[in-house]
Amino acid sequence: MSIRAKVAGIGHYLPQRVVPNAEFEKTLDTSDEWIRSRSGIERRHFAAEGETTSMLAANAAEAALKDAGLEPSQIDALIVATSTPDLTFPSAATMVQDRIGMTGGFAFDVQAVCAGFVYALSTANAMIVSGQAKRVMVIGAETFSRIMDWTDRGTCVLFGDGAGALILEAAEGAGTSADRGILSVDLHSDGQFRDLLYVDGGVSTQSTGHLRMEGKEVFRHAVEKLAQTATTAMEKAGITSEEVDWVVPHQANIRIINGTAKKLGLPMERVVVTVQDHGNTSAASIPLALSVGKAEGKIKQGDVVVTEAIGGGLAWGAVVLRW
Repeated sequence: MSIRAKVAGIGHYLPQRVVPNAEFEKTLDTSDEWIRSRSGIERRHFAAEGETTSMLAANAAEAALKDAGLEPSQIDALIVATSTPDLTFPSAATMVQDRIGMTGGFAFDVQAVCAGFVYALSTANAMIVSGQAKRVMVIGAETFSRIMDWTDRGTCVLFGDGAGALILEAAEGAGTSADRGILSVDLHSDGQFRDLLYVDGGVSTQSTGHLRMEGKEVFRHAVEKLAQTATTAMEKAGITSEEVDWVVPHQANIRIINGTAKKLGLPMERVVVTVQDHGNTSAASIPLALSVGKAEGKIKQGDVVVTEAIGGGLAWGAVVLRW
C-alpha cells in the first residue's frame, strides 16, 4: 500500500464585475472580434476597489470546504499560489487562514506565476505523501487587473481576476495508476527566458510595475513545453493519452490550448475550456477550470485528469491525477 493525495473538495470564486471585450473598444485600438480571434476571450472578471487577492482566495476556500464537507479545523496546511498578494508580507495564505477561521496548521504562498497552482499541487502532494500533513488546501488566486498597463492592447485584454481552491487529503492506494489521487508531477523552469514575460517592478526597485510580454515568443515556447511536460507526466504515471478523460490546461489563450491538445493527440472534446469566460487568471486558471468542469458534470470520480501550465520564469509543469 502507498499514500496518495486525493481530491476531497473544490470550489471557486469570481468577482462580481464582468468586463466584456467591447468595454476595451472605448479606450484602445481594438475590437471584440480582434480579441476573440487572437485569444478566444469574450469576457473577464475584475476585482472591485478594495477587493484583494486574499478575499477572492478566502471565498474560494469556503466553497471548497463546503464541497468537501469539512471544517477549517480539519485542514493541516494551506498554500496560496499567487503573483499578486495583498502585501509584500505577510503571505496571502496567512490572511486566508484568518478569514476562514483556520486557527491551527500552517500557511504559506508559492510564486511561479501562471504555473503556480501546479507547483503548489506538487508541494501539497509531497507533504501528504511524506506524512507531514493529512489535508492540504491549495488555492490559486490573482488580481492581475492591478498590474495591467491599460495602454498596451496586447496584454491588458488578456487577463482577469479570480480564485480556485482544491483540498487534497491522504488516502491509501495500491501504488498503481488505478489509484485515486495525484499519480505524477513534472516541473521545470529556465531563467534565461525571464524577459519574455515579467513585471517591470517589485520591492527591490520600489515600484509596483506592469506586466510585459513578448507574445509571439511566449506562444512558441508554450505549445512545445506544455505538450512535453504533459507527455512526461503521463509517462511517469503509466498513463497513455487514450486513458486521459480530461485535460484541464492553464487558460491563457485558446490557440495555445488547441495547439497543445493537437500535439498530445487529444480531441478538444476532452479539454475543459473556460478562457472565454474568465480570461487568463494566472495561478487561478486551473483550479477555476477544474471547479467549473466538476460543476458542469464533466469531471467525475475516477476520471484521469491532466493539468499543465506555463508562466513567467519561464516556469512550467504538469500534474496527472485520478479524480
